[in-house]
Amino acid sequence: MADEIKYEYKTVRTVRGTDGLVISKMQKDGWELVEQAQGKLRSTLNFRRPKKPLPWLLIGVAAAVLVILAVVIGVASALSNGDEKTDRADKSAAAAGEKPSAVPTPTATKAAATKVTTPQNDPKFAALLKADSCDDANLDFATRHKGQTIAFNGSIVDMTPHGDYDTRYDFLLGPGDKGPNTTAGPTFKYENVNISDLGLTGKNIPATVGTGDKFRFVAKVGEFNAVQCLFFLEPISTETR
Repeated sequence: MADEIKYEYKTVRTVRGTDGLVISKMQKDGWELVEQAQGKLRSTLNFRRPKKPLPWLLIGVAAAVLVILAVVIGVASALSNGDEKTDRADKSAAAAGEKPSAVPTPTATKAAATKVTTPQNDPKFAALLKADSCDDANLDFATRHKGQTIAFNGSIVDMTPHGDYDTRYDFLLGPGDKGPNTTAGPTFKYENVNISDLGLTGKNIPATVGTGDKFRFVAKVGEFNAVQCLFFLEPISTETR
């Protein structure tokens, strides 16, 4: 019912003999004594008083303030997120403008992959071609350039069948034009290759090759065997000259 009185309740425990003072004080504050239970040493006093109705205007204002506060917080959060995204986008754009892309272009990648080391563009390679075949420079060069491509003018120092094969060979190559009389530079070796593996090219391509033939060798750098003083290569192309 709309007009039904609603009460709030309170229980107070007192020392016997002070009941009157407590009751008087509570009544001044609007409390009504409902029940009094006396024990040997203490008394229990139960009070009640009508609940004060909440002012609806105050409730409405408080609710409105909460709604406005929620809207303000939501807008601020949205703006903050928008600013952060914009700031990140600006920073990304600035970084993209300031720093070149770390991803190599196809042209740059192809150029790096096809770079060929020659005596003309690498002084250390030029010196290696004149050094002793067992010099430590061979191991150093093989380590630094493993898997890379080199090119040099040389000749076939020796050519022997590989194992029991009739069409596969082991080639010993040397820099210069002296063939089996080569005395300077590394002893390069092609191991277990067919004539077709040499990639013969140039003018007047021969049907076969042999000791003493002179070519421009283009090959991939492999291992250097310091015990045998052999510098292993893999043939890429062999140009007549």
